Amino acid sequence: MSAEATNPATPGPAAPPAPAAARRKSRARIDLRRLGRAALLGPAARGRLPDAIGHVVEAHRAHHPDADLEPLRRAYVLAESSHRGQMRKSGEPYITHPLAVTLILAELGAETTTLTASLLHDTVEDTDVTLDQVREQFGEEVRYLVDGVTKLEKVDYGAAAEPETFRKMLVATGNDVRVMSIKLADRLHNMRTLGVMRPEKQERIAKVTRDVLIPLAERLGVQALKTELEDLVFAILHPEEYAHTRELIAENAARRDDPLAEIADEVRGVLREADIPAEVLIRPRHFVSLHRVARKRGRLRGADFGRLLVLVGEDADCYGVLGELHTCMTPVVSEFKDFIAVPKFNLYQSLHTAVARAGGQVAEVLIRTHQMHKVAEAGVVALGNPYAPPAEEQATTADGERADPTRPGWLSRLLDWQQAAPDPDTFWSTLREDLAQDREITVFRPDGGTLGLPEGASCVDAAYAQYGEDAHACIGARVNGRLATLSTVLRDGDTVQLLMGQDPASEPSREWLEHAHTAAARIAIQRWLATHPGGGGGSESDGTGRSAAGAQSGTAGAGGSAVRSAETEGAPMARPRGADVLVDRPGAAVRLAGCCTPVPPDEITGFAVRGGVVTVHRVGCTAVAHMKSRGRAEVDVRWGDTTECRVTLVAESFGRPHLLADLTEAIALEGAEIVSATVEPPSQQRVRHTYTLQLPDATHLPALMRAMRDVPGVYDVSRAQHQAPAS
Repeated sequence: MSAEATNPATPGPAAPPAPAAARRKSRARIDLRRLGRAALLGPAARGRLPDAIGHVVEAHRAHHPDADLEPLRRAYVLAESSHRGQMRKSGEPYITHPLAVTLILAELGAETTTLTASLLHDTVEDTDVTLDQVREQFGEEVRYLVDGVTKLEKVDYGAAAEPETFRKMLVATGNDVRVMSIKLADRLHNMRTLGVMRPEKQERIAKVTRDVLIPLAERLGVQALKTELEDLVFAILHPEEYAHTRELIAENAARRDDPLAEIADEVRGVLREADIPAEVLIRPRHFVSLHRVARKRGRLRGADFGRLLVLVGEDADCYGVLGELHTCMTPVVSEFKDFIAVPKFNLYQSLHTAVARAGGQVAEVLIRTHQMHKVAEAGVVALGNPYAPPAEEQATTADGERADPTRPGWLSRLLDWQQAAPDPDTFWSTLREDLAQDREITVFRPDGGTLGLPEGASCVDAAYAQYGEDAHACIGARVNGRLATLSTVLRDGDTVQLLMGQDPASEPSREWLEHAHTAAARIAIQRWLATHPGGGGGSESDGTGRSAAGAQSGTAGAGGSAVRSAETEGAPMARPRGADVLVDRPGAAVRLAGCCTPVPPDEITGFAVRGGVVTVHRVGCTAVAHMKSRGRAEVDVRWGDTTECRVTLVAESFGRPHLLADLTEAIALEGAEIVSATVEPPSQQRVRHTYTLQLPDATHLPALMRAMRDVPGVYDVSRAQHQAPAS
């Protein structure tokens, strides 16, 4: 607000020409000076619409032919009388600014309440009108929208006024997205009329627009505002590149031949032959888009200066058009994208493809319905009033509630983390970082729910997105059914199961900050570390809650069972007791193989080794295949009556305090004797434990393995399976 108009005599960046005008369907640019004179004359007879809002009414009627215009009339009367005598720096009456902002929104299809609030959006900030008066005359919705876009005073907030104003505005947007619609239109008109400002102020406003407003316009899907804002910022921050791009556009416009028009005619012919009703338009690229294409491709061809837009009536027709183009023309397959089946996170839907001609010209083609095009241009503005009851055809969620596209995942996440931002500077810098992440992915939870995350997010981010600060207790994850570290970067469509520790001592590691991509995760971890100065050092322990020295001490403290450390694993041991095995070889000694530790009722086989000993293996052991490949003969073996057995189990877990003690206690409670144990050094927060156990009865093995898996932090327990020796 407090917008400044351009004085035509004041040099400044020229507004982009044709593309913006084309978006408004060739309607003549509004003469704000003429509107200003009409505003000074005031309204005509009571009940009659003032001439000054004629253009607004015309644009509004085009989208809402049955709209009640009385609120607009009353809002204009209040705004004009309140701002009367206030002038913009260019000398125009101030009322021209809210009129221009309202016209922008009317052309996008905003409903009457939004336009009413837009006319009044500066009254509370810049005049004696109060929010209570707005409520009394126009109702609570209009009051809320006006309050949402009203800036906080610098006299009260000092340097924090701008970030705190945006914080207030975003919170208001969380309840009613129309707040941000008005702000974006307000900033667009201010940027159009920025030439009167000092260069340094132009640059400061342009940078905030680039870092905050343009990403918000992109996320809300308001492409018509976003593209023009990009061009205006481009002109101020990169004047040389802007001038060069403008020259390229002028040179292309002067060409006699237009390859894009020729391709458009060819496309019309193809669709006419296929009897598919469609409108084929040429969409000139805006300045920033063309600049990006030039940097990517180097030399520009005629077809690079625009794209073809094909508009049809039904979703199915979109795919019909695609099929005809790919059949009758030469498609560039790498350029195909289906944003209808999988819409972008900002509601955008369209099919993207490209077709090539013999001369090397390649034309990009966008295929969408008329309704998709309306949403692509106007985004959430096209959705109308979020307070209105849903129409029958609107999507509903699985539990019957309305699916609200005006409260997308990115906005919910932003509103969550902003509450935890400790100060305006942190909020402001984090907001810019958050908005710089311009693509969103969707990951699935095992229960069928979804999480919306920015591209590049890790399992750490998923944990905080799902559990908030309870994610401090997260100990790992499974991604698509496979164990993954918390640092694992997620991809669109992944299924993520987050594994939560039950131990109250579970805590985040400082290393998590390196893997946190979202503002919510970073702020939550930083807050925890700030309140636990000695915490977050999990990476310095062995992952079992004991120091490295403690892991080698050889004591378990559970049931009195001795635990052998890795250093003593090679020491002589007493002859183990094992299950009774019968072998068809009189006098032969029997030994259960340590590589696969068979127990009843495993299917087993035997092999004779030195000294007349028969080693017994599980049939599936890799050593069996190895010995068979070397021609070793098998010996028939079978289980006897004795069920006492010895088995080696491998437990894989995430590191946490007291894990080793809890595991050995679980083993002792199942009646197993620990013969030896090794705990390997932790790797990527994962710890591997190997236990050789004596069981009084082999039938107890499944229950023992279940008890070990139930220990918090343990994600898998399996029978030991060593690799066969090399041939």
